[in-house]
Amino acid sequence: MLRWFEKTDEKRPGVISSRIRLVRNWEEYKFPAMLGTQESEEMVRRLEFGLKDLSEVEGRKYEYAMLEELEELDRAALRERRIINRAAVEKKAPAGIILSEDEDTSILLNGDDHIRLQLLSSGLHLEELWERADALDDYINERFPYAFDDRYGYLTSFPTNVGTGMRASVVVHLPMLSSGRKFPALIADMSRFGTAVRGVYGEGEENFGSLYEISNQKTLGQSEKEIADVVTKAAIQLTNQEMTVRKMSLQRRRLEREDEVYKSYGVLKYARRLTARDGMIFLSQVMAGAADGLLVMKEPCSIYRLMLGLQPANLQKISDRPLSKEELDIARAEFIRGELPDLE
Repeated sequence: MLRWFEKTDEKRPGVISSRIRLVRNWEEYKFPAMLGTQESEEMVRRLEFGLKDLSEVEGRKYEYAMLEELEELDRAALRERRIINRAAVEKKAPAGIILSEDEDTSILLNGDDHIRLQLLSSGLHLEELWERADALDDYINERFPYAFDDRYGYLTSFPTNVGTGMRASVVVHLPMLSSGRKFPALIADMSRFGTAVRGVYGEGEENFGSLYEISNQKTLGQSEKEIADVVTKAAIQLTNQEMTVRKMSLQRRRLEREDEVYKSYGVLKYARRLTARDGMIFLSQVMAGAADGLLVMKEPCSIYRLMLGLQPANLQKISDRPLSKEELDIARAEFIRGELPDLE
């Protein structure tokens, strides 16, 4: 089965992924930070047992694991694929993960909150993700009553999540727009929509790959559908502006764009050593070039999958032994050479 990030969505090539995340707490227990080790383990085991028939209900295969039983490398790789966050990677108390076979659905147990439900997809599909998340949320709530206040909504460990407990986010690719002088002001202006924009792999010029995540700023005072709509509109506005700039660049300096794209493809296809920084920059160029029709590959290819695959922990996962930094650069180049399709 293809994992979600191995799929491509041609409708909006500038939109990489969509995510809906819900955080909830079981009213029977204190927040995770207040739980002892024994209570944490008891709660996680009860949650896992209560959700054991999830595969039958959803019609898809799920795997169950305790985070502390996973190797450090496995936890780091899950973080690179955006399944768990840094806090979950570093967590010492008992915690569990329920993960679908295609990795588009995960339930983190006893992270920052008792339950973190996350759904991912390629392309712009927040509304569809929310509908599915809503159904899963109801299924879980029937078995484990949530901590809820009639005035404030769902009660969470962090005040920034109180209310709906929902974070909607979209990752977009903005290589041309982000290189402009007005981009910082444009990003700041997005707060008018109630959204925040941040670099996925760093900030400013250090965000190699030009991937940006747009998410809602508020979880209180808006419905889940309103949150999804706000983030969707912001993503459409930014990607439309990106495509406008790209069209102008093609009209004014097409040869220069083609040269950049083909050079980037050539380095990726034939390099013997490749740093993560260079890999992200060149893949970003190829992603934009493919979307603009400047180069055509013989087979469909999710460039985002390659961006995830060249990250250190995921590279280590496909190796049969620990790799030094220099060996990682060699393995990264080999990985890209093998996975990047030939051109037509």
